[in-house]
Amino acid sequence: AFNLGKEEYAVDVLNVQEIERLLNITRVPRTQDYIEGVINLRGNIVPVVNLHKKFSLESIGVEDDKRIIVFQFEELQVGIIVDEVSEVLRLNVNDIEETAKVYSSISAEHIKGIAKINDRLLILLDLLRILEI
Repeated sequence: AFNLGKEEYAVDVLNVQEIERLLNITRVPRTQDYIEGVINLRGNIVPVVNLHKKFSLESIGVEDDKRIIVFQFEELQVGIIVDEVSEVLRLNVNDIEETAKVYSSISAEHIKGIAKINDRLLILLDLLRILEI
């Protein structure tokens, strides 16, 4: 689970390769404004997406808490910048509700559902749709 702005999100941990502190990001000319740039991750060039910019979310939190979550989708690696990484959670199918009931800054087409864990609500993101892979 991780924070973007004032909301808490989750993704399938099976696609998470690693979590890094903010590294030196190199801007790439003529890319979408939400493409922050690329990082060199042990010799691999990894594009980094800023979901704050993609979805017009407010960035809050301390700069030291920000992380890049690096995902692996078959041959493609991509990183997303998040305000803070909280924990790895195990979700039960019964904990997840349909997206029609989700109230979020991110459009429903990019959301798989919402999970209720104790007193928390986690918005489950569909990264393949968000990243248009």
